[in-house]
Amino acid sequence: MQPDQAFNRLLQIMDDLREKCPWDRKQTMLSLRQLSIEELYELADAITDEDYKGIKEELGDLLLHIVFYAKIGSEKQQFNITDVINGVCDKLIARHPHIYGDVKVENEDEVKQNWEKLKMREGKESVLSGVPKSLPALVKAMRLQDKARQVGFEWENKEQVWAKVEEETAELQEAIALQNPDQVEAEFGDLMFALVNYSRFLGIDAENALERTNKKFIARFRKMEEMAAGQGRRLTDMNLTEMDGLWNKIKEGE
Repeated sequence: MQPDQAFNRLLQIMDDLREKCPWDRKQTMLSLRQLSIEELYELADAITDEDYKGIKEELGDLLLHIVFYAKIGSEKQQFNITDVINGVCDKLIARHPHIYGDVKVENEDEVKQNWEKLKMREGKESVLSGVPKSLPALVKAMRLQDKARQVGFEWENKEQVWAKVEEETAELQEAIALQNPDQVEAEFGDLMFALVNYSRFLGIDAENALERTNKKFIARFRKMEEMAAGQGRRLTDMNLTEMDGLWNKIKEGE
């Protein structure tokens, strides 16, 4: 089946569901919003796990949501799926003058810089205005830093960024010594922001790195619970030294 045939099949199914299914007929853009967010996080999980079967499935779920929103938009006579597709096509052509025009670029950085300049010409009030307010803080920090980089607000090398990490660490320690909770929180935030910046210079996705660590912790902790159960015990019956012993055995086994 060709892509256009598959897509038209999905559109027909959406029409059927919207007409005949009580649940689908009841949905609004607002009711779908949280479900769409969940689907996006499920896709992110599959990407982190390099689960290609899962990625394919979650992409399908997201595509369904896009078609669903467009269907509701057409019912309200605001826009339809053709408008959505043509809109993004027009945007891509306009923001890639090095492909569809006579602009010359040398590398990826120049492409991003041109992209931001074009967005400003389209009416953006700030380079940072394209970063959604509702993004999780860690992802938002990455996007803010990357946006600022496009106008040259950037460190020259990773050594300078690491020096900033050390500076923020010292300031956090000073705040802790002063026992000022508000200042401690502020300095902790500054340190995290600096570490996110350092991750960019290392070519690491800070959000993905932290999620990998979360998954590793969950896996090790569950193994620790299993090992304790194998001894006829629970973690609540063990002291920290005993739990550390199990944890180290698990690490050695990896």
